[in-house]
Amino acid sequence: MSADLVQLVTDLAQRARAASLALATVPTAAKDAALRKLADLIDASHPALLAANARDLASPEATALNAAARDRLTLDAKRLTQLAESVREVVALPDPVGELLEETVRPNGLKIRKVRVPIGVIGIIYEARPNVTIDCAILCLKSGNACLLRGGKECFQTNTALAGLITQALTAAGVPADAVQLVPTTDRAALTTLLTLDSLIHCIIPRGGEPLIRFVAENSTIPVIKHYKGVCFIYVDQAADLAMAESILVNAKVSRPSACNAAEQLLVHRAVADKFLPAAARALAANKVELRTDAATAAILAKDHTAVTPARTADYSAEFLDYILAVRVVGSLDEAIATINRDSSSHSDAIITADAAAAKRFLTEVDSATVYWNASTRFTDGFEFGYGAEIGISTDRLHARGPMGLRELCTYKFLIEGSGQVRG
Repeated sequence: MSADLVQLVTDLAQRARAASLALATVPTAAKDAALRKLADLIDASHPALLAANARDLASPEATALNAAARDRLTLDAKRLTQLAESVREVVALPDPVGELLEETVRPNGLKIRKVRVPIGVIGIIYEARPNVTIDCAILCLKSGNACLLRGGKECFQTNTALAGLITQALTAAGVPADAVQLVPTTDRAALTTLLTLDSLIHCIIPRGGEPLIRFVAENSTIPVIKHYKGVCFIYVDQAADLAMAESILVNAKVSRPSACNAAEQLLVHRAVADKFLPAAARALAANKVELRTDAATAAILAKDHTAVTPARTADYSAEFLDYILAVRVVGSLDEAIATINRDSSSHSDAIITADAAAAKRFLTEVDSATVYWNASTRFTDGFEFGYGAEIGISTDRLHARGPMGLRELCTYKFLIEGSGQVRG
């Protein structure tokens, strides 16, 4: 490993740590001013940003991407407008820093306050997702954290252009420019170095495919908040409104199949399978969705002359990120819950039913970060949850779970006030 590269990454982390200490006390008004400026810069920079994105899309790395990954990499005017709007949404959110969580007075007179504070320096490791550059930067900034952004080769030009706008906005608002830094190289050795700087970086959040997340988790000496794959289930119960179930299923599968909150798995109760599956299969076929099915589903759809692909065992726990859906018939709510708890990735799972008791059991017993009753899994998103944006969707159980917004980017500390007390 090059000594120069190690020094480069170490210098970035040292500057981020210094910036984090200053940023922790920056007033909300200054942070919001930087965010407003950034939103305006994005709106004014469409031509330059789209040109940078076009260069990325023409690169050999981007050409090798599958359709889902290429879609995540691609920017257009609509997505840039949405990106600027997500920045303004964060401006409108309350600043979590300094929030009083608990306050007690001990019998000896000590006053103890528990308050929300920034984590410090957060490293974001991500692939072909240029929106992550903005989403993570704005949430870290508002929550008082400095961040180091390390994107993939596929979106290096786009990330560099976006990072330049962030630096302009921070400087214009008088906020430390080193609060948000893009690692200016895609050399894998830079990532390896970054993951070992545990005296300067306090948290790592990887965003991308499972291989990247596993590499980060296995090589980091810094705590990692993981966003593993989204193997999301829709379960159509025997008491489901079948028209509602079809609408939700099509939305969850088709609206953006490359998203981690898209439905990948369908379970249908045996009591409604004969009626639901043919109509649902036609609706999915109209959207070019391939069905990979168990024998029971295949037998039902054969009567309707619907072509299916026999599922392999691996398909039942797969994140396809494509126009592919695995389908199984189940005999009971108990079987559906057990199947989801075994085969899902604990991301987002939904039940469609008019039976409130069944829904309550599903919501209580399915062990996932977000669990839905009569709604699409596509709502698992920081923007949809009112967070303005998200830094990721954690499938971990410690510190943060589900869409991570401002509060999830904070820890806390205790402030103790005394009047001369000493411990006996």
